[in-house]
Amino acid sequence: MRTPEYDLEFLDRAGKTRAWGLALLALAALLWLWGAALVALPYDGCESRLLTEGGTANTGEESGQGCQKARDWPEMVAVFGASIPVTAGGVALFTIGTVTRRIGAYGQAVRELDRQAAKRKD
Repeated sequence: MRTPEYDLEFLDRAGKTRAWGLALLALAALLWLWGAALVALPYDGCESRLLTEGGTANTGEESGQGCQKARDWPEMVAVFGASIPVTAGGVALFTIGTVTRRIGAYGQAVRELDRQAAKRKD
């Protein structure tokens, strides 16, 4: 038979797992915001890639050189690429923590119902 201390420790571990998942999801959101800023904001005298009118994203009006070379594409790809495993890990940990907490709460409810049923029989 399990002790209440074990149940509390079980729920505490589940809460910590869920918190790590939330932290990773927050980090993933920051990475997505950073990547979105890299795509949407103007850079080195060139218009943004996302909000370009008139095809000036690659010609460059102020710098005199092609904007395609000015944009750091590997940084953008790395930011979005790094967000994928962080997001997957965050979702996994958050889901595991949430399900574990619900299973623990269900187990406690079943044990309480069993205790009440045993008292009624006596």
